[in-house]
Amino acid sequence: METFLEAFLPLFVAVNVIGTLPIFIGLTEGMPPAARRRLVVEAATTAFAVAVLILFAGELIFRTLGITLNDLRVGGGLILLILSIVDLIFADFRRRNPAAEEGGKASEVGIVPIGIPLIIGPAAITTILIAQQSFGYVPTLISLVVNLALVVLVFSFGPALLIRLGPATSKAVAKIASLFLAAIAVAMIRAGIFGMIAGN
Repeated sequence: METFLEAFLPLFVAVNVIGTLPIFIGLTEGMPPAARRRLVVEAATTAFAVAVLILFAGELIFRTLGITLNDLRVGGGLILLILSIVDLIFADFRRRNPAAEEGGKASEVGIVPIGIPLIIGPAAITTILIAQQSFGYVPTLISLVVNLALVVLVFSFGPALLIRLGPATSKAVAKIASLFLAAIAVAMIRAGIFGMIAGN
């Protein structure tokens, strides 16, 4: 149990499901509950697949492709920055037909940016690699499954709380979430650039 907790807690902090919830709500604003539930499952499945791949073959993949975690930070940060800017400026022209979101567009949002890099981003990838080296495959895998189960639970029931507060509050939270998403993106890019300069 102690080994599990030591592997679980850093990953819980890295995934940051509570901090990601408002961003998830902003990205899925206007979607019907059924479409949102499918999105949650798809995002969690994508995050799990990527995390397991990183757990068992992360170092090999990084060496083969010649990339570093700093490259991942900058690349992921740029994607999040673009998405947040588009959401802040053009939100009224996007995701306003919930019926249309049951197809490909909702699926794309589930994979990027919710599954990657919001749930499993550079911080989570780094934590998984460190946990694997420190505690082994089994405790790390169990902690990953538990963390993703918490993500599904929070993402499934969290939006219902905002819906009860009314559409105005929901839109305000969505805008604030997009602003925080932009700040997170800039922080990721900055950390990646500083890491490159420091030679880490």
